[in-house]
Amino acid sequence: MNRLNPSVTAFAIGLAFGAAAMAQEMSKDDYKAGQEKLAAEYMAARAACDSLSGTANEICQVDATGRAKVARAELDAAYTPSAKSRHEARVVKAEADRASALERCNDAAGNAKEVCRKEADAAATSAKADAKVQIKTTDANAARGASAGARARADAQAAEARTEATEDKLDARHGVARQQCDRFAGDAKDACLNQAKARFAKP
Repeated sequence: MNRLNPSVTAFAIGLAFGAAAMAQEMSKDDYKAGQEKLAAEYMAARAACDSLSGTANEICQVDATGRAKVARAELDAAYTPSAKSRHEARVVKAEADRASALERCNDAAGNAKEVCRKEADAAATSAKADAKVQIKTTDANAARGASAGARARADAQAAEARTEATEDKLDARHGVARQQCDRFAGDAKDACLNQAKARFAKP
């Protein structure tokens, strides 16, 4: 499978998450050139998938699309660096990873396939939760004032974001555990579900 040119992807990632000063110096011409390179690499990656067939071809196509979306989001974050653009890039990556994982789940069947899909969803939920914590913490710190009250409010907002993220992750992992219980029946399934409730502190 042909992948996006590592130098182009590294270019986008490095500018997106590297030094702010470096990112701010990105010109409109550099941005346009980056777009053109990424578009060309995407077309090449998609064309390379044509040599494959069946599931391999489908996985290849989804991977190529996902990598292109991530690289474009990272390039955008480099061109217009901000907490919001970096957050959007992280969300795009979470969604791309989920799409690739879901495509690979098609190799499985029955409960194993459903568990695989739940795991893909849980991983995306976790990544998005972390991204949400990042931007909420950044926003809270930006609004942080000199007074003790302002600092306390900022700390409370950051703590609330972390709590919400933890709850989202636990809910997602609980969903995976419940799906795994479907391979059982009767008392064995009930016992499995009860164990999952206890493990994730669910009523």
